[in-house]
Amino acid sequence: MSSFFFDLDTWQEIWATLKQNRLRALLTASGVFWGLFMLILLLGLGRGLERGALALSELAPRAVYVWGQRTGVPYRGLQPGRFVRFEDDDIARIRAIPGVEFVAARLRFGGWRDNALVSHAGKTGAVNVLGDMPDYARIEPIGIDRGRFLNQPDELEARKVAVIGSKARGVLFGEASPLGQRVEVNGVHFLVVGEIHSDKAGDDGDRINNTVFIPFRTFQQTYNQRNRVGWFTLGVREGASSADVEREVRRVLTAHHRISPLDQQAIGSFDAAAQYEKIRRLFAGIRSFVWLVGTLTLFSGVLGVSNILLIIVKERTREIGVRKALGATPGSIVRLVVQESMALTTLAGYTGLVAGVAALQGIARLVERLEGAPLRSPEIDFRAAVVAAVVLVVAGAVAGIVPARHAAGIPPVEALRAE
Repeated sequence: MSSFFFDLDTWQEIWATLKQNRLRALLTASGVFWGLFMLILLLGLGRGLERGALALSELAPRAVYVWGQRTGVPYRGLQPGRFVRFEDDDIARIRAIPGVEFVAARLRFGGWRDNALVSHAGKTGAVNVLGDMPDYARIEPIGIDRGRFLNQPDELEARKVAVIGSKARGVLFGEASPLGQRVEVNGVHFLVVGEIHSDKAGDDGDRINNTVFIPFRTFQQTYNQRNRVGWFTLGVREGASSADVEREVRRVLTAHHRISPLDQQAIGSFDAAAQYEKIRRLFAGIRSFVWLVGTLTLFSGVLGVSNILLIIVKERTREIGVRKALGATPGSIVRLVVQESMALTTLAGYTGLVAGVAALQGIARLVERLEGAPLRSPEIDFRAAVVAAVVLVVAGAVAGIVPARHAAGIPPVEALRAE
């Protein structure tokens, strides 16, 4: 079998057959080419749309956010309207909850959209200033451009160091590196040890890029916020239910801060992980649909190959009779036809694969120039390409089975009489 597939004479014979009927071979191969081209293109565009949608959604993959609000129900002698303030001990309480992998207690100057004045070498910018923990970088999708993010020694020793967002760096330093430089935040100097950027799009990503991060303990001690926590960003352990984690966190905090179990407005929360998973499931369904449509399109082209091979077998009936009269076995006839089918489908499919990848690269370059485009890095992953190649080889073999069995079943005497 293996010697047959590496038999140069056989391949030359197949090539000569295809050259004799170039138009027919081209039209037959076009169906396979188009099927694989569309499969690769749709899978790549779907992947790009998924990335774009997840970035525009401003959601972290496994994050739950929890913050304090005003109570709405009287409880144990306490009147409604009391503002819920979190404290340091709440950090340990939340860490002990099953399913919680990371906890980032956070503080900031002013309200949610308020900025602080940060200066460097005579330049001043209105940026966000946050007191954060090192685990924040494990929860939110951020990238390190220079240096590093906050680490555990920074937090434990309350070091006066800062990590600056890319937009804030542009305001204060221009294109120069901020590493080793100092910024002044409300009269206190901090050494810049890193520069980051957000992988999110939209307002949330822009807000993170316009932020200066300092260690949480440093923020508490420097700006008179001891035993105060503004809000929490939680990282849910893989495989755990984010909804269960959110529910348990609310229960624990409600019990400790003397809030009525019936009070739903005292503690605010947002399950970003659940929303993120909904979008992923939506695009998983879209990918399955694309595979179905692409595979059916591919097999329609393969059906055309099978039909053309039946015609070719009929035209070569006398030749098949001569081969059998000279001692060719039915198995050798089957292998010849199947190999011809696989050669045609593989050549057409490989061309479609290359064309699809090239089209995706062209689209990716175009998207890079368009700010705010819904696509992000449209590309086909290696596993999908391998699966498509396997489907193609199998399809080529299947396309040749019916014509091959028909050819092998022709009696030599009848084949020699055929005109």
